[in-house]
Amino acid sequence: MRISLIFLLCLIGNISASISQTLMNQLDSNGQRHGLWSKNYKDSDQIRYEGTFVHGKESGVFNFFCSDCGDTPSMKKLFIINSEIAEVSYFSKNGKIISSGQMNQKLRVGEWIYYHSGTKNILTKEHYTNGVLNGKKVTYYRNNVLAEEITYKNGVKSGVNNYFSTKGKPLKELIFVNDKLHGPAIYYNGDGIKILEGNYKNGRKYGIWKKFKNNDLIAEEVFPKK
Repeated sequence: MRISLIFLLCLIGNISASISQTLMNQLDSNGQRHGLWSKNYKDSDQIRYEGTFVHGKESGVFNFFCSDCGDTPSMKKLFIINSEIAEVSYFSKNGKIISSGQMNQKLRVGEWIYYHSGTKNILTKEHYTNGVLNGKKVTYYRNNVLAEEITYKNGVKSGVNNYFSTKGKPLKELIFVNDKLHGPAIYYNGDGIKILEGNYKNGRKYGIWKKFKNNDLIAEEVFPKK
């Protein structure tokens, strides 16, 4: 009786495995991927991705794995119904989040957040339009103090850019136009005291530049040099 029971359990297990394999990686009547799909790396037992298709279109959560990630996904995608947008998160091999944001197909869109290694503390926030940086990019030190505010337009620096010390004191106030320094600029020491002031024109110092010590003007220099 015991042998018969063991045989029956094994038979049920084999049938279940067979059904599971049958239901995996299926195509619909139009040859589109449909249902649960999983694919391994070539000549490997390592899963490359797993997720569900609905008549050829990704649906719900997809897990992606690196070639030596084991069971820990290196990327997760949540596909939004009736939209080309997916919520995306990247992870380290030990499962710690690296970055998160949205993608339209393979292009980054909207706000993306990057995290300091091994923590949930924000390193950088930046904004994308069709895969190109647009708007303000902010970066933080590990102690959550603001480090940089950089403005992008169509993928290049264009606008006000501010830099700060770990104490939150200003270090640099600059303006970029088409990825070149252009306009007034102020530099500070680590305590936020102004030490240098002047203007840039097309990436080069231009006009009168003033040097300061303890807020007192100590020297002036004219650019370009003759």
